[in-house]
Amino acid sequence: MTAEVESSSAVGAGGRDSRLGPLIITLFGLYARGEHNWLSVASLIRLMADLGVEGQAVRSAVSRLKRRGVLRGERHGGAAGYAVADATLEVLEEGDIRIFERNRAAADDGWLVVVFSVPESERDKRHALRTALTRLGFGTAAPGVWVAPGILADETRRTLQRLELTPYVDIFTGDHFAFGDLRAKVSEWWDLDELTALYADFLERYQPVSERAAAGAIAPQEAFAVYLPMLTEWRRLPYRDPGLPLTLLPAGWKGDTAGALFERLDKALREPARAHALAVVHTS
Repeated sequence: MTAEVESSSAVGAGGRDSRLGPLIITLFGLYARGEHNWLSVASLIRLMADLGVEGQAVRSAVSRLKRRGVLRGERHGGAAGYAVADATLEVLEEGDIRIFERNRAAADDGWLVVVFSVPESERDKRHALRTALTRLGFGTAAPGVWVAPGILADETRRTLQRLELTPYVDIFTGDHFAFGDLRAKVSEWWDLDELTALYADFLERYQPVSERAAAGAIAPQEAFAVYLPMLTEWRRLPYRDPGLPLTLLPAGWKGDTAGALFERLDKALREPARAHALAVVHTS
C-alpha cells in the first residue's frame, strides 16, 4: 500500500467524506488481493461497520473511489462488489515494499537528484510532478531541484514512467561533494520537526495498544478495528520520511522508535485481524 493515494488518521464512529477513502483502500489492499481481487458490497459494509462507519457513508466513499478509477465495479455470482483497478494494484504492490520493509539509506548510498522543467502551458504537469515527488518523500533543495536518498532511484523511475511524466524530468545520482554541512542542509530540505511530531503522535496513540496486544488481550474483531486504522495512519509515514541516513538525523530519531512499534503491532494484530475480516468476507 502507498501514499500515492491520500492517507488519513484513524476514524471513529460517524467518519465520512475523504477520510474514508484511505481506510477503504487499506481494506482492499489487505483483503481483496488474496480473494481474487474482489470484495462484495455486503462484506465491505459489514467490515466498515466494525469501525463505526455507516453504510451510506461507505457507499458514497466507494463511489468516489470508483469515479477516480481506484476501484471498479464487478458482480460475482450475482453479488455486487468492487475490485481494485489494475493501475492501483501496481501502486499497492510497490507500497508494500516501502511500508513493510522500511529500508533506510546509509551515508554511502548517495543521493538522487531530480530536475524538471515544465512549460507554462502545461502547469497541470508541474503540479503532478511536485505531487509525485512529495509522495515519494523527496526534499526540495531549490526551485525545480528535488533530492532523495539514492535507494529510491528505481521506485522514482517507475513512478514517473507510470504517470507519464518522464519527458519533463532528468534524474541524476551521486554524492554531496561540497559545500556546507550536509546534516544542516537535510534539516532544510525536509521538515524534520513535522516528521518528529507525526512519529510522536503515532507513538502516543498506539503504545498502549501494543502493550495490550503483547498480553494477548485483544480479540480478532477488536484487532481488526485497531489494525486497519493503524495501518492507514502509518502508511503515509515511510513516504514522508524516505529512509534518510540516521547519521544525518537528530539524535534519538523517533522514526526508528515508531517503526519498531509498528512492527510489533503488525506482528501482533495482522493475523487475528485477517481472521476476522475473512470470516466476514466468506459469510457475506
